[in-house]
Amino acid sequence: MAIVGTTIFSHILPVICGFFALLFIISGSLEENKAKLGLGIVLFIIACIFPYIFLSVLV
Repeated sequence: MAIVGTTIFSHILPVICGFFALLFIISGSLEENKAKLGLGIVLFIIACIFPYIFLSVLV
């Protein structure tokens, strides 16, 4: 049986981070703002790696 809260860290938070990452990437590339673009790329990488790191520690 899974530990309570794993769904939040494996399905909900990465989707939210990925959504905002895509918004920042699109906004940064259209406005030619490198800070927004960089933040979007970093958020996207965090959204991809976060479930593996957190769930391996949690479970």
